[in-house]
Amino acid sequence: MASNSSNKLLLFIIIGILSGIFLGGLAPDIGIEVQFLGDLFLKSLFAMVIPLVMSSMIVGVSSLGDVRKLGQLGGRTVAFFMATTAIAVSIGLVLVLVIHPGMPLENHITESSNESMQQVTTRMEDKPTTLIDLLKTILTSMVPENLFAAMANMEILPLIVFSLVFGGVLTTIGEKGLIVIRFFDSINEAIMAIVHLLMWAAPIGIGALIAGRLGEAGGFAGFWPQLQTLGAYAGTVILALLIHGLIILPLALRFLAKKSVMAYAKVMSAPLMTAFSTSSSSATMPLTIENLIEKGKISRRTVSFVVPLGATINMNGTALYEAVAAVYIAQSYGIELGLGETLIILLTATLSAIGAAGIPEAGLVTMVIVLKAVDLPIEGVSLILVIDWFLDRCRTTINVWGDSVGAAVIDRLEGSQEKTESL
Repeated sequence: MASNSSNKLLLFIIIGILSGIFLGGLAPDIGIEVQFLGDLFLKSLFAMVIPLVMSSMIVGVSSLGDVRKLGQLGGRTVAFFMATTAIAVSIGLVLVLVIHPGMPLENHITESSNESMQQVTTRMEDKPTTLIDLLKTILTSMVPENLFAAMANMEILPLIVFSLVFGGVLTTIGEKGLIVIRFFDSINEAIMAIVHLLMWAAPIGIGALIAGRLGEAGGFAGFWPQLQTLGAYAGTVILALLIHGLIILPLALRFLAKKSVMAYAKVMSAPLMTAFSTSSSSATMPLTIENLIEKGKISRRTVSFVVPLGATINMNGTALYEAVAAVYIAQSYGIELGLGETLIILLTATLSAIGAAGIPEAGLVTMVIVLKAVDLPIEGVSLILVIDWFLDRCRTTINVWGDSVGAAVIDRLEGSQEKTESL
């Protein structure tokens, strides 16, 4: 019965996506009018993120028992995410250097691009501009100055750190701690039940989001010229994302997690579609957690730790995109990059992705770090803005797929470790 219900929901989501594409593409004005339904769905998902992250992390940490296991779990998780992100960036760099999509500068710049660039520049003003500044920002952002302000601003990383410490401390204060743990466990169950209900609104919400975004782009008549103008660049990014998402991550899933790739992809189909429509890994997080636990049979302890952390620091698609975009901008300006500068882009893109928020077009904001690292012109971002809204959805989908694969890999490693310790 549950399987039939899941299949029906997946079918409805596919219908919603196709309806949104045709509505926004053929009738952009109507697409814009119905976008509020998608915004309502997106806000509903965002409302679940903070209570779900904190309750799941607290319950997950408290279930570890021995605090030393937290270090093992965290170390494996961070190592896996950093490794896959570095691989993703490397793939992007190789392809952009081989394909060389950069074209003469005058073919790209438009008045609308320059107007959009002003908005991005405003968002970039408070961002770090060097690698050292980036590392300082990441470390300082891990400690919340005001817990409630962090909640209001959707600052996930400091909330994760607080929840880890809080959950660990609860295991040390006896019966009083158990009462609080049961309280957060009940909150977690309630939030998951709400997420399950929200899933049935997903077809309408996802369809409305896609229809609205296509409508804003001018429908098919406005989108296709954009795609043709930046076709080589967009094609390079998408090809690199496909290689990473359809080859590298499935190999990790098959040989490290010992999971069937097709079966696991089916489990993650609804969250991946939601990621594409919302372009937000944070908004998709509740669906990712629910599907991994209920359908993927990944332990709640692992999912509760790996997925929230992954949605914060594991940005495979974003890091890949930033590397490709940086080299593309250099090519468009006729700037030659040496081996040293290419390696700097690899390192900086990998680290800057950690600081990217799980919200739409956050990658554009951290792009300044990569460009500054190799002295590329910041205004070069204007070259890619016109198509970024579409590529943002593609890279977010890979981000979420990477989180889910990481959960499966870490869960198996943790399971193997527990079996070894019991012998």
